[in-house]
Amino acid sequence: MDVLIGRIARWTREIPDAPAYTFVDYLGDGQEHTLTWRQVDLKARALAVRLREVCAPGDRAAILAPQSLEYVVAMLGAMYARVVAVPLFSPELPGHAERLALAYADADPVVVLTTSAAMSGLPPAKAVIAVDTVSDLLADEWEDEPIGPDDLAYLQYTSGSTRAPAGVEISHGNVSANAAQLWEAFDARPRTSVAALWLPLFHDMGLIAIIACPIVGGNRAVFMDPVAFVMKPTRWMRLLSGHDDVYTGGPNFAFEYTAARATDPADLEGLDLSGVRVMLNGAEPVRPSTISRFASVFGPYGLRPEAHTPGYGLAEATVFVAAGSIHEPPLVTGFDRNALEEGQAVPYGGQGFASTLVSCGRPTGQQVRIDSAGDGQVGEIQVRGPNVARAYWRDPTRTAEVFADGWLRTGDLGVIHEGELYITGRIKDLVIVDGRNHYPQDIEATAQEASDGVRRGHVAAFAVPGAETERLVVVAERSRLERDQESVISAVRAAISRDHEVAAEVVLVAAGAVPRTSSGKIARRACRQAYLEGVLV
Repeated sequence: MDVLIGRIARWTREIPDAPAYTFVDYLGDGQEHTLTWRQVDLKARALAVRLREVCAPGDRAAILAPQSLEYVVAMLGAMYARVVAVPLFSPELPGHAERLALAYADADPVVVLTTSAAMSGLPPAKAVIAVDTVSDLLADEWEDEPIGPDDLAYLQYTSGSTRAPAGVEISHGNVSANAAQLWEAFDARPRTSVAALWLPLFHDMGLIAIIACPIVGGNRAVFMDPVAFVMKPTRWMRLLSGHDDVYTGGPNFAFEYTAARATDPADLEGLDLSGVRVMLNGAEPVRPSTISRFASVFGPYGLRPEAHTPGYGLAEATVFVAAGSIHEPPLVTGFDRNALEEGQAVPYGGQGFASTLVSCGRPTGQQVRIDSAGDGQVGEIQVRGPNVARAYWRDPTRTAEVFADGWLRTGDLGVIHEGELYITGRIKDLVIVDGRNHYPQDIEATAQEASDGVRRGHVAAFAVPGAETERLVVVAERSRLERDQESVISAVRAAISRDHEVAAEVVLVAAGAVPRTSSGKIARRACRQAYLEGVLV
């Protein structure tokens, strides 16, 4: 098996001056900065020489750098040197200091890779290398070394939405397989298709879609800083505009957020999204209302309905597992809610309440099954394939629990209905009140639709101990609209009681108070802990 990193040499020979990676520096000079395939190879080889001066193959190199071309070089240079990369982020990233400290201590790196502008605040390290100061002249000293598919490429730390960060061991075989699987699912064309994203490079989807996937076919990746996206989400659409064949992706909240902020006609003027072939929507439950809203806002600018592609994945499978068809609009199916809560996927027949789920399609190059369940039954999703990681770093107990018998236990609940995979929730997030199962995302959807005083996509539902049974708590951020808080709370409480037949305590908090993971997902367990500690505001 040829490992992915070896393809860079091929593109350096065949298309040396073609653009490989382009960073649009919205937070700096506003300009595009590009590395060709020749330059990528040159800088990666030079960094590999510098790395081997301070560490040996198998040592860990933590990347604590801002979103940049240097970050790409750091990842690839570590792979060239057979050093285990640990993609993290700059200490200045707000709100994630504890996660960084835990991941850094767990990885126990020998060297830190950063940039000359991000040297302050770094944790103690045996060696520090500023990637942008490494001389290209060192590249001539590098001699290629054989890299096998079982060699460890990097440690991907999970986002920590349900637990402390854990380092997933991703081999060169894993990343090679998953990049090819994603490339196939995108139906990408060699040297033609373009990746355009804002996702953080330290996150599994950002790393594979921006850095790895383009290497498969000698494609170009154009990316920006996630902070630039948050400040002005229509920049994402501008990044896509004008390309004849472009793919992208993000979590559901990003689509919701972008559609809500696309209010200035000047930001949309001249936008051409007709070349967008795939917009992968994953990392959290895909909401039908988000798909509809996004289509209504950006359809007039050429965005095709079939471009919106729901998907499913997780770090333990490198990232990508399954996606819907890129040639058809998303498949949305209504299931009987009561039956679904009892573990059966029964199409909604018009009586009672419906749970409307979006299909995540079918797997590419791997197998998916529902543990101990037949077709139409809810159970834990399990995955097997060449992209599935082998272990958690230095955690044999958790490894035995999750990676047993060749099947990855995802911790996610789902159902296969008519051959399509539907995600119903996470096992650890399931809310059980009076013996009945409730999926938190259903309750959150009800809450945000109950009143325009609630910020869409900023709601967390979870259970806390009660006198006799667990009780439901819903924490929702207030919208910018002026609304009487008591009336908003009453509306949300009434909607949940009507649609789910369960009483809820509703807590309204300020914008930004509902915690998220580093990848943007609602961190329900962290929100629950903050509620129990009385620190929500």
